Formats: sequence, C-alpha cells, structure tokens
Amino acid sequence: MQRIRYSRYVKSIIILLDLMVIASIFIFFFISRNESLRYHQETWYQNIFSLVLLFLFWILLSGRTKIYNIQRNLTYTLFLERLLIHFLFFILGVLLIGKVSRNVFFNSDIYWLSFYLFFFIFFAKSVIYFSIKYFRSLGINYRNVMFLGETGSTEILKNIFKDRRDYGYRIFEYENSDIHPHELVGFWKNNGIHTLFLSTENPYSDDVEKEIFKLAEDNKVHVSLIPSITQSDFFLYDLGYIQTQPILSQAKYPLDYYSNFLVKRTFDIAFSITILVLLCSWLFPIIALLIKATSKGPVFFVQKRYGFHEEVFSCLKFRTMVVNEESSTKTTAENDSRITKIGKFLRKTSLDELPQFINVLNGEMSIVGPRPHMLAVDNYYKPKIGRYSLRSMVSPGITGLAQVSGLRGDYGDVEVEMKKRILADTFYVRNWSFVLDLVIILKTVLLVIGGDKNAK
Repeated sequence: MQRIRYSRYVKSIIILLDLMVIASIFIFFFISRNESLRYHQETWYQNIFSLVLLFLFWILLSGRTKIYNIQRNLTYTLFLERLLIHFLFFILGVLLIGKVSRNVFFNSDIYWLSFYLFFFIFFAKSVIYFSIKYFRSLGINYRNVMFLGETGSTEILKNIFKDRRDYGYRIFEYENSDIHPHELVGFWKNNGIHTLFLSTENPYSDDVEKEIFKLAEDNKVHVSLIPSITQSDFFLYDLGYIQTQPILSQAKYPLDYYSNFLVKRTFDIAFSITILVLLCSWLFPIIALLIKATSKGPVFFVQKRYGFHEEVFSCLKFRTMVVNEESSTKTTAENDSRITKIGKFLRKTSLDELPQFINVLNGEMSIVGPRPHMLAVDNYYKPKIGRYSLRSMVSPGITGLAQVSGLRGDYGDVEVEMKKRILADTFYVRNWSFVLDLVIILKTVLLVIGGDKNAK
C-alpha cells in the first residue's frame, strides 16, 4: 500500500522530451534544406499537421514496442533492443509517409536524418535510463517489498535485488512463519509495502493462500508469484485460448520457426567470414606466436562440449593454461596458477574465444547463444537445476545474454550464480530476436575493449 504518485508524471515528461527531440531534428533538416521557406508562414502552418502526424505515429508505435513500459528490472540490453526495433519501424513509417504524401517536410535526406534521429534519441533515452537507475541506487523512487513462502527461487530473487540496488527495491523481512490476517495487514501498513512476492511452492494451504490474495486485493498490495526454477510447467507451456477457454500449449520457441533460424544462420555465416578474413587472418599468427613463446604445448585448446540438442562437439579456443590433466574436469578458480601470462590477457579480452568462429562456420555454434560448458559441469548441474537442458534448444554461442549481463565465471555463491546464468540462458531461448542478438554483440564488443572484470 505504498503510494506511488509520480510515475505517470515522469513517463509524461519522458514522452514530451522524446517528441521535442524528434521535432527539433525534423525542423532542423527542413530549414537547412529549404532556406527559401524559412520565413514562409503558410508553409509552417501546413507542416504543423505533419509534426502532429509524426507525434501520433511515434506514440501509437510505442504501444506496440513498449518503449515506455520500462520495468524496474529492465536491463540495458533489452532496453536497447526495444529502442532499436522502435526506431527501425519509425524510420520505415517516415519513408512510407514521405513517398505517399510527397511532403517536403518528410523528404529530407533520409540517411542523415536517420543518423541524427538515432544519435540524439539514443543519447537522450540512455541519459534518462541511467539517471533513473542512479537515483534508485541512492534510495530514491524505491518500492517496498516483502517475501512469503521462501524457497530457493525467492533466495535467488532476493540476491538479485541486493546486488542490483538500481532496481530500487527495499526488502522488509516478515519474521512470523504463520499468517495472521490482522498482523500481516499491520505489517503492510507500518512498512508501506507495495509488492508481495509469493513463492508458488509455499507451505501454505489453499485457504491461507486465498486469504492472502483477498487481503492483498483489499489493501491494494500487488502480488507477484515466483515459480520454482525446478517447476517445468513454467518453461514448457504457453497460455493460449480457444475462443474464451484458456489452454496450456507446449511452448514453441522463436528459433523453432524456420524463418528465424534462417535469418540467424545467414547472419552467423556472414559475420564469421567477415571476422575470420578481416581480423583473424592477421591476429591468429600473432596470438599463436605469443602462446608458443610463453609456454610449452599446442596453440589451440580443444575440448568436448554439449551443443544443439546436447550433441557433443569439439569446441576450439586458444590455449590459456599450461598443459594439465585437470583441464576437462576442474573449472577456473580465482588467480588460477594454471593460467599463463598471455592467457590472462586473452581471457580478460575474450580473444581466446576467436577460434570458435570456425565452430560457427561448421554449424556447431552460433555467434550469440548460451555459452557451452565443459561436459563435467553440465553433467553436474543438469540433475540439480530444473530445466537446465532448455539451453540446448538453441546452438551454443561465442557470447550470450548471461555473459554481457555480468553472469560469467564461478564466484560468490557458485550454486546461486549458476542458477542466475541458467535463468538468463532460458530467457534468451524463449525471447530470441535478431535485434537482441545485435545488442548482445554490441555489448560484447564494449566488454572486449574495456575488459571483462568477471573473466578469470
């Protein structure tokens, strides 16, 4: 029952800022390419309608792309995906309007117009995104939340909230394991609780659950259910309807559709050939010489890993460790003595993964997808984490959503961190899009340039 008073005002201000940027860019291009019409009052009156049309198109399109439905936990990767999709559709719409209307206002140099629009909209929205995140990390614009029926899944979510203060969640602990209506309502009122997170595998009876939902509804407390990651129904089925009758149908993932697979495979081949010709053709010999000069052993490290539908393939990497018998059974530890000096640099910059572009050409991997683990790791976690095998529904990738989200390397609570990585992988499998792949690649390039702090 925490009162949120300013969210709609903030959203309105953000929309107005976007419209101001769009108007400024279009007016600038119109004036710069039509000097003779700068002081032509009748032309400006006519083009007010053009601007209004642009604004309406932008806002109506946002209802489809959801660029203004920014959840607290929305990552920058998914934020960029939405923005790119929205921008591409907007520019396509402007092109079509220009062709149909033959209005001078819409027929500016579309290439430069697109560049300026993208740059300024991208810059403005990124500033807004990170500003909101920053203020939330300071404790401004927070949500008061609590948990009931705690399980392993709720612990993972709590861990995420504590790690990501920029999500703006303040957790209040409810110590009493028994549910007493008046006491629970009093707790909500005293702490201004906005959201109650309830585990689907809670120990409460059906009657108690119904009582909790009724109390939450009466007291305007939002309820969010947390499914267990071992609960296969959450990942296996999608809710659909036959007329008004809801049914659960087995999920069909985006890359199950041949058209999507073809787009991804075509991009993988084109991108891999480009990298191998332009970058690897001269970089491979340099790295090979450095590896041979600093340690004994082969240049490449070949390891068996699970691929698409858990088919075993030979994953290629540059060797970053001294030759050892534990390479296929022991994961990398902090300050691992097996890592060579050049190997540490290669891992930090992810250059050790470059040979995997050969795996991509062979059809064994993709540019983007869940990172393949060594067989021993997969065999250990598969029976421990529900739906672990869902990640094998797509080809493994050189980079992935988990890696660009900082979920790379065994550190902290290894069990919890691995569950986070698997959740990121399963999210990718269920929500793949070509634009999401492009955003992940862009973030990977930035990590390579800046160095990955989680790489060991």
